[in-house]
Amino acid sequence: MNPADRRTFLKTSLGGALALGVGSALLAPLRATAQAAAVSKPMDPKPVPSEALFRQGVIGPAELSLVTSQIAVDKATDKNTKEFAGFELEEAIAVTTVLKQLGTEVPAPDAKAKETLAKLKAAAKGKDFDKAYIAAQLENHEFLRDHAMDYLAKAKGKTEPAEKHAQHLATLALAVFKEHVAITKRILGELS
Repeated sequence: MNPADRRTFLKTSLGGALALGVGSALLAPLRATAQAAAVSKPMDPKPVPSEALFRQGVIGPAELSLVTSQIAVDKATDKNTKEFAGFELEEAIAVTTVLKQLGTEVPAPDAKAKETLAKLKAAAKGKDFDKAYIAAQLENHEFLRDHAMDYLAKAKGKTEPAEKHAQHLATLALAVFKEHVAITKRILGELS
């Protein structure tokens, strides 16, 4: 049989088999294998944009700062600690409000945040409370500073509108985070 005749024979045979449903029976195992592979290998979730990760990384510590500063406004006895708590409370309210308006969900507090909050709630007014509050604020702002710097380094060159907006927020916030690290270090030194 010449090649042209073979092609005609195969087309006719395959067409007839498919018309009779034989092709479906032959293809069924292949379909089942493909379906099993699709079910066993779930689709990868859409990656979270880095700007969303930045916002998510800020809102938890900002919420902790807000709650602990509310406590400190009442319990702080050192004038610098009390003044810092007032400013920090205003800042935390502003930051959490903006992040929530941008659709950032507030995560549940982690074990460390719960421990910090419990420690400050239980502490009596006085120097020990002031030191614990300022130490917690120092640690919180060091984390926020590092988080903002890391985001800005990774987001460099990204031009999507949401990324540019977050880069602007991170740039402004970074200046405040650095300032608050310096202030809390100074106050903690004065309290020690």
